[in-house]
Amino acid sequence: MMNEEDKNQEIDRKRKHINTNNNNNQDFTFTNTYHQEFDDELELSLSLPRQKSSLLSSSSSSPPSPSPSPPAPPSPSQLSMQALLAQNPSQLPLQLPPSHPLYMPFMSPLPSPPQHESLTSTTPLVYRQESTPAPILSRPSRARRNSTQAPRDGKSDTVPAPFPWATTHRATVHTIDYLLSKEIVSITGEVQCKRCEHQYEMEFDLKEKFIEIGSFIADHKNTMRDRAPSVWMNPVLPTCKFCNQENSVKPIIADKKKEINWLFLLLGQMLGCCTLEQLKYFCKHTKNHRTGAKDRVLYLAYLGLCKQLDPDGPFDR
Repeated sequence: MMNEEDKNQEIDRKRKHINTNNNNNQDFTFTNTYHQEFDDELELSLSLPRQKSSLLSSSSSSPPSPSPSPPAPPSPSQLSMQALLAQNPSQLPLQLPPSHPLYMPFMSPLPSPPQHESLTSTTPLVYRQESTPAPILSRPSRARRNSTQAPRDGKSDTVPAPFPWATTHRATVHTIDYLLSKEIVSITGEVQCKRCEHQYEMEFDLKEKFIEIGSFIADHKNTMRDRAPSVWMNPVLPTCKFCNQENSVKPIIADKKKEINWLFLLLGQMLGCCTLEQLKYFCKHTKNHRTGAKDRVLYLAYLGLCKQLDPDGPFDR
C-alpha cells in the first residue's frame, strides 16, 4: 500500500510533468483557474483508492458488512478532462466549447498590407510611343562633298544684276514681295522654236506661275524623295506662236552661267533644259549640295529658287 508521503510525491511529480508539457507547447495555454480545477479533479481521482484501502483495513478488523455501492460514473467535466489529457500534444491547439469560461472566438489574421514596388525598382519604365509611318525606301544617302565652295581665285560672290528681278549675288533673285512692290509682275526671257527656229521674247505672269509651282511642290513634296519628277526632268515646252508647233519652244540659256535667267526658267518649269554643270553652278552659289545625279540637283534648284521668292513658304528640304 502507498503511504501518504508517497502519494504526495506522486502528486508533485504529475504537477511537474504537466508544467513541463505546458512549457514545451506554446500554443497550449492554461490559466490559473484551469490549473486549480485540474488539481481538484486529480485529488478526487487519487482519493478513491485511498478510501478503498481504508475500507479494506477496517474490514479485516471488523465483522463483515454489506459491500459498498459501486462508485458513481465520472461527471461529463471529468470525461472531458481525461479526454483532454489523453490527447497528443501534436493535436493542439485546444478547441473549447462555446459554453466554457475560457472560450474565445477564432479571429482570422489581418491581411498583410500590400507590398508596393520599391521606388528604386530597376524595371524600366516603359513608356508608351506614337505610331510612325513605314519608312519610304530610297537610295542610300551619300556623303556630301564641297557643298559650300567659294568662288575660284579672281572671282567674286557679287556680280552686276543681269535682270531687274535678280540680285547682285550669283544665282539669286529677289523675293516676290519685293518684286510686286516694285511693280514687277511679269518675267520675260528669250526663246527659240526648234522647228521654225524663230527667236522671240516670252513672258510669264509672276504671281500666277509661282502659285502654280508652289502648289505642285506642296502637294507632291513627300512623294518626290528628294528627286525631281519626270515633268521637271523632261519639261513640256511651250507652243511656238509662229508655226504653232507644240512642245517646240526652248529657252535660250546664256553661255555665261552668271547671266542665266533663273527666274524665267523656274516660272516656265524649264529648269530641266539646263545642263548638269549649270545646275551645279546654281547649287554651289546657293550653299546647296551639288553632287549626285541630275534629278537630285534639279530638285534642289527648284526648291532653292522657290525659297528665294518666298522664304516662309513650304520649300524647306
